[in-house]
Amino acid sequence: MTRTAAAGVATILGALLWAAAPHTQSPGQVRPPLRLYILDCGRMAQRDGVAYGLSREQLPPRDLSNPCALIVHPRGTLLWETGLHESVNTTPPDAEPRPGRPRAGDRVERTLKSQLAEIGYQVSDVTYLALSHSHWDHTGNARDYLEATWLVQRSEHEAMFGDSPLPNRADFADLRDSQTRVLDGDYDVFGDSTVALLFTPGHTPGHQALLVRLPNTGTVILSGDLYHFPEELTLKTAPGGRNADQIAKSKQKIQALIETTGARLWIQHDSLGYAELQKAPAYYD
Repeated sequence: MTRTAAAGVATILGALLWAAAPHTQSPGQVRPPLRLYILDCGRMAQRDGVAYGLSREQLPPRDLSNPCALIVHPRGTLLWETGLHESVNTTPPDAEPRPGRPRAGDRVERTLKSQLAEIGYQVSDVTYLALSHSHWDHTGNARDYLEATWLVQRSEHEAMFGDSPLPNRADFADLRDSQTRVLDGDYDVFGDSTVALLFTPGHTPGHQALLVRLPNTGTVILSGDLYHFPEELTLKTAPGGRNADQIAKSKQKIQALIETTGARLWIQHDSLGYAELQKAPAYYD
């Protein structure tokens, strides 16, 4: 994406500045027009960054965070990601560490449903469901949200239900029959430029990131798996693999948007950055 194109997107979103201002809701408080809750959707034990251009010397293996988010808007709610299923807690110590499956040490401390209930939301209160992509660590609880309208990029939908089943297809198989809005690019979820899905293909064919324009906090972008570690930025690693060019273009798009709007990038799997975020029942507005 060129700087000119990114500036066009930024014009829609507005020129915004970051100002971290988390709050905790108290009983009887009037709900603001827009809130973002960060939910703990598990931990993935001791992953390295080799697949993302980082050697073990540059980045020794470390745990990955795995957050979900609930965006509360006057026109509905959006659940972003569904994280790990608590069944990962029973992964045996001798389990083979294969791609697309949990490993020993992966952990869920609290279910997604219980965290939503704590802030006053049930499964039936979720208006929209959006996943950054279809990998197992983002789809673990997708089957619980079939009543929501699923927002998915066309290319991701095709990959999820293609002739070569993903190892985690059971997580999302029933979404095929749910109410679905198939997307072909960036999408303004509530029609007022406050919450947008950003088409960032490469990690998977229809990968998307999430932009939330908060009135007090500023603009934040949740990365999905476009990035995994902040060292990808500080060490300026080049994407590898067969989709390297596509990933590089998606990263350029996000970086141009950050530069134009002043948005802050929240790298979802970055456990160090995640530790600094306010978790539900606190929220950002």
